[in-house]
Amino acid sequence: MTTPSSDWQAAQYSVFEEQRTRPVRDLLSATHAATARTAVDLGCGPGNSTQTLLDFAPDAHITAIDNSADMLDAARKRLPQIAFELADIGAWCTDSLYDLILANASLQWLPDHATLFPSLAARLTPGGRLAVQMPDNLDEPAHQAMRAAAADGPWRGKLKGVERTARHGAEWYYTRLKPHCAQVDVWRTTYHHPLEGGIEGIVEWFKGSALRPFLAKLDADEAEAFLDRYREGLRAAYTVQDDGTVLLPFPRLFIVATR
Repeated sequence: MTTPSSDWQAAQYSVFEEQRTRPVRDLLSATHAATARTAVDLGCGPGNSTQTLLDFAPDAHITAIDNSADMLDAARKRLPQIAFELADIGAWCTDSLYDLILANASLQWLPDHATLFPSLAARLTPGGRLAVQMPDNLDEPAHQAMRAAAADGPWRGKLKGVERTARHGAEWYYTRLKPHCAQVDVWRTTYHHPLEGGIEGIVEWFKGSALRPFLAKLDADEAEAFLDRYREGLRAAYTVQDDGTVLLPFPRLFIVATR
């Protein structure tokens, strides 16, 4: 998965593997993936998305790319038969064409989607499909609390502008892809993930993703103080159930574009 830093931790990301994998299953179920003979997984992480791709397209020759050595170590142990490559998907360049290009929760870390998405469509075979899933949750309380915590402490200078993930609406992506594709299907789904551990469950979830760029800028003492401030914001926004779980709404944007 390509981010401003390649220091992804597979163990932390995989704590919630079942919840993180469900969206890619839903995405691939809309792609007729079984017909693919060549496929690439851009930002494969610890291999959960690649495993799902293999399940849907068992006859495809699959290449998987990520910029985290730790993630790829986990992925290679999981799927030794797959060709995993250490590379930045933001700089991915190939003359090859693919029947299926999968990008599960990775492209939101990259800039200039106006150029990126048409360039990915151009790497599809005729009838090939670009399948993308991106978190669409920057307006959710969990992200609002991150920004508030970043702006409310002695670390504000270090954290200014950290949250730079790209985000556009469904119509924006449709408009950019339709001139290059025969069909573009865009939809948005909100998952409601029950997390154990109450507010701490939300913290652990985002430690594996959106909190990483913030924490990477801080020393150990600052990071703990920042997380305490973040927890305060979460407590004001989320209800802990009687059994100790908290329901985390998580909107995601899906795109399947067929060339």
